[in-house]
Formats: sequence, structure tokens, C-alpha cells
Amino acid sequence: MSRKPWELDFTAEPEEVAGLRRVMRLHLRIWGLHGVTDEAQLCVSELVSNVIKHVGSGTPATLAVSMRGIHLRIEVHDPDTRALPTLADTDSDAEAGRGMALIDAVAVRWGVELHADRKATWCELATGLAVPNGHLGGASVTRAEALLGLYPGTRLSGESGTSRLGSTIAEEAVIDVVTDLLHWLRAHGCDSDEIIDRAQRHFDAQTERTA
Repeated sequence: MSRKPWELDFTAEPEEVAGLRRVMRLHLRIWGLHGVTDEAQLCVSELVSNVIKHVGSGTPATLAVSMRGIHLRIEVHDPDTRALPTLADTDSDAEAGRGMALIDAVAVRWGVELHADRKATWCELATGLAVPNGHLGGASVTRAEALLGLYPGTRLSGESGTSRLGSTIAEEAVIDVVTDLLHWLRAHGCDSDEIIDRAQRHFDAQTERTA
């Protein structure tokens, strides 16, 4: 699966935070990274709130999300290169730096990059992936995608020869695969309803073991 970097310009205002969190959740669902959604939304909230508090409400900013190896990287860009984020002392009662303390608690690492006209405050989250373009579903998902890649229109050239399936194309391909398997079962005199029930029970059992 190819996970292309994306950016979204926004105005740093409190009412924008909820929308940015929704956008992050939707993109992570498309990327198959459901397990890191809560942490990613937290980081978005705190990074944007940091701009609002220390740079000012109404500041033009950019949310940038990408993969760095097997880590999810979240950046928020703003034009103030002087207001640098700080990490609060855990024994301190001061509010300043509390947001970065939350990010420090959930992120693998975080930092600030200074550019001539802006700064980028970033953090990276562990995704649980074994390889950058891999899946969290293990061997079963890998085999399924290899099978889907045999169907017309689903195999697209990409990095390292990986398959990049849009959700709509993937769903149609799955329907084609299942339909062909039902034809195969009928041609061989098998009870397709019984096979589907057995497959569902097998899937449920596997899901329970990995939950």
C-alpha cells in the first residue's frame, strides 16, 4: 500500500481543531492505520493548540502528514520562527508546555525544524507496521491483496512494485473475487452457503485471537 504525503492549509483557530481531527481520522482509515488514530488526533489537537496559544489565533498554518519509514509523521507549520515549543517539567504546575508533554508521552520522538519563513513542529508515532508499505493485517491481508492484484484494473505500478488500491476499486475487486469463488464452488457441487458460514466462523475466531 502506498501512503502518499499530504498537506492541508488552515487557519489556527479553536473551531478548526475538530475538523482537522476528522480529516486525520479519515486519512488514517484509508491508510489502514486505525490503531494509531487516537494518538494522531491528540497530536493534531496539541500541535494546533500550541500555535493558537503561542503564535496567535488566526495564524495561517499547514498540517502535513507523511510516513517516515514505519512511523507516522505529523507536522504543523506556522510562520513564527521565534515562538518555539517547550516541554513542561512534570513536577511543574505551569500550563505552558503541557501540550508538548502530552505529545512527548505518546510519540516516539518530536522536534522543531526552522526554515527561513516558517517553523515546523513535528512528531512521529509508532504504527505497528513491519515495513513502510505493509499492512497491519498480517499474512492474510498480504495474500488477499496479491489475489486482488490479479484482477483487471486493480494492479497499479508503485513503489517497490506494491499494489495501490483505492477503496472503491478494492471493494469492486473483492466482489469479483467472491463471485468467481461462488461460481467455482457451484461448478464443483459444493454448498456455497455452508462454505461462507464456515469461512465467517473461521474469520471470527481469528479476529477474537488477535483482538
